[in-house]
Amino acid sequence: MKILSSYISTEFTVKNSRFLCELFPCESQNEARSIIKSQKNKYNDATHVVHGFMLGLNAEILGMSDDGEPSGTAGRPVLDIIKGRGCTNMLLTVTRWFGGTLLGTGGLVKAYGDGAKLVLDKAEAQGAITEFIETKDFSFCATYSLYPNIKRVLEKFAIKDISEEFGTDITVKGKICADEYENFCACIKNTSNGSVEVL
Repeated sequence: MKILSSYISTEFTVKNSRFLCELFPCESQNEARSIIKSQKNKYNDATHVVHGFMLGLNAEILGMSDDGEPSGTAGRPVLDIIKGRGCTNMLLTVTRWFGGTLLGTGGLVKAYGDGAKLVLDKAEAQGAITEFIETKDFSFCATYSLYPNIKRVLEKFAIKDISEEFGTDITVKGKICADEYENFCACIKNTSNGSVEVL
């Protein structure tokens, strides 16, 4: 699965109707509801604020709304585009200001689908969509004498958000790819002759 790392937006016009497409990183239904509510408040002059979202490691939570557009012409195309890209943990809203010309059901499906594609293309072009890699938090304490050897072990792994705290001992915290966690723990234990345990 792929996830979104930052907010992205784009807009376009179809027969004088303005469409604003926005992508938000999102990890829970509560967060999605809160973003949708704030979008509706922010754009209270808009005709529709349509959305689609996919959440969860396996994209098991889905949601969408046509927000007053004819059934199946807005939320469904948006959600289908997100699904087709293999993305999760993102919310896509398309806000429409009606321009006076009816687009018809086919025109609406095309406009909302094209909007979703446009903003996802922009996110991919800007490197805001990345492969989701499950990580695990870790922490351990090591003595100053052991730390140089342990530091060499740390350099062999792809570790993110690492922090070192220097007190009586050195406390290290960070995130590591879930697939490497067991091997990482074993390497730290072996290097310290069993005296350092990763939590």
